[in-house]
Amino acid sequence: MSERSPIALAALACAAVRGLEPVCTRPHPCPDWDIDAAVVEDDLSRSWIVRAPRSPVAAARLDRETQLLTGLLGWLPFSVPEVSGSVRLPAGGCAVVHRMLTGNPLEPSELTPGPGLAAALGRALAAVHELPERLVEDAGLPVYTAEEHRRRKLAELDRAAGTGFIPAGLLTRWEKAFEEAGAWRFVPCVVHGDLAAENVLIDDCEVLGILDWGEARVGDPADDLAWIAAGADPDCLESVLEAYALGRRQPPDRDLTRRARLAGELALARWLLHGVTLDDPEVVQDARSMLNELDAALLGEVW
Repeated sequence: MSERSPIALAALACAAVRGLEPVCTRPHPCPDWDIDAAVVEDDLSRSWIVRAPRSPVAAARLDRETQLLTGLLGWLPFSVPEVSGSVRLPAGGCAVVHRMLTGNPLEPSELTPGPGLAAALGRALAAVHELPERLVEDAGLPVYTAEEHRRRKLAELDRAAGTGFIPAGLLTRWEKAFEEAGAWRFVPCVVHGDLAAENVLIDDCEVLGILDWGEARVGDPADDLAWIAAGADPDCLESVLEAYALGRRQPPDRDLTRRARLAGELALARWLLHGVTLDDPEVVQDARSMLNELDAALLGEVW
């Protein structure tokens, strides 16, 4: 299906939410290439996000996310998108509309150690990981054991290695990490699964909201710490983890930080696979450049 224009998405928003009268609209960045998204401003100065799937796979993913968001209401100390309306699409699936959440993206490189924003982030992540697993199960989202998680990650690495673009040093490092069975003995929990700067909204020292829950699952808590482990100063990561540990009913496993750093590294392999899947030479070259830089930075470092 071809990409929908912001005007077409605004029309869908009108059909989904009673009384919504658009004044202007603009494209909205969406991490899912097969979902169209736009911001719609209405005559009451309210801002809305409308998303519509382009494929049956995207439609199913958006439907599961919508079910999860409904189940999350009241469980978390920060905001999540609350679906205000939906409209069925002729090709299948639904376009969904929610109010735009306030806040600024959290850039890991801007975190500072101590009891401020780093600690607030740790508490927010702990709240996510303490959610009941049934919320994920009821939404039809994946539930993995620790071993299933390890095997999925290893299969992903094998696919990336098959491209021939993973530097030998990195590949050896990652293979050894997966061979260390003791490092993968963790208690699975609910994870967001796709945390990045644009998905965590803040104001001063407070986490206001978390967006884009389509990759949520029961799995490794380290996955939600990967972006911080990759982009923040080690002292900041320590502050996040201290607050995080206090917010968990069970102490984090001893290899949580190591797996978080590994997950941050493997994100480059996923970016490579994304480029290969889309047959996008620019993405592939970008991923190869970053992999080579990482290989040089980690030269001789043991996982």
